[in-house]
Amino acid sequence: MSTQDTTVGDMLSASVPMVRTLGITYLETTAERAVLSLPDRAEYHNHLGGPHAGAMFTLAESASGAIVVAAFGDQMARAVPLPVTTEMAFKKVAMGDLTATAVLGRSAAEVVAELDEGKRPEFPVSVEIRRADGAVTSEMSVVWTLRPNR
Repeated sequence: MSTQDTTVGDMLSASVPMVRTLGITYLETTAERAVLSLPDRAEYHNHLGGPHAGAMFTLAESASGAIVVAAFGDQMARAVPLPVTTEMAFKKVAMGDLTATAVLGRSAAEVVAELDEGKRPEFPVSVEIRRADGAVTSEMSVVWTLRPNR
């Protein structure tokens, strides 16, 4: 784990109480990829015995936020990252521990260039949630923006 992993994960865990409540952990946070895990906890199970959809949504949204902070943390003095839209698809029944992996859909440099031009850039982040056997249980797509501080 790099220093950035610890910094981003610790910062987000400290500032987002729901992350702590669910026991989400940050495995990797870079400008290219964020990987988070959600432990299998009976108190958050649904009627099928797996993680509740709300817990899975929080895991995926947290992964998308982690990559945004890792990629654009140096822009926070001049812009606020905000989610614009989110869509989640449930593919297979989720059971056991889950891992969410988020990736940026545009280069950070391209997004920052738009911010430099005075624009309010939007960019997609895609997230896959997998079970321990590797099966993709859910996919999330989040469109983020960097809202300039004016």
